[in-house]
Amino acid sequence: MKPAYQVLKTIRMTEKSNLQSSELGQYTFEVFPEATKQHIRTAVESTFKVTVKRVNVVNVKGKPKRARNGQPTTRSDYKKAIVTLKQGDKIELT
Repeated sequence: MKPAYQVLKTIRMTEKSNLQSSELGQYTFEVFPEATKQHIRTAVESTFKVTVKRVNVVNVKGKPKRARNGQPTTRSDYKKAIVTLKQGDKIELT
């Protein structure tokens, strides 16, 4: 098994993810591209001492942008995981 620091990058804090965490018990993480659902489950359970009910994974394609000088660039692709916790479990975000 991989250690948690090789699976989880950051927790994503957006309006949608804040709503999901408060109402549905779902937390969104940015993960490394080679991470699997099983790796993500064990990393979240061991790091935050919670019980994971379900893991959904999404590969997000980078959006096209323009630099200051007008040159077209692309934001980086990344993988995100939406983790659903058991009823009553919470991750304290400070």
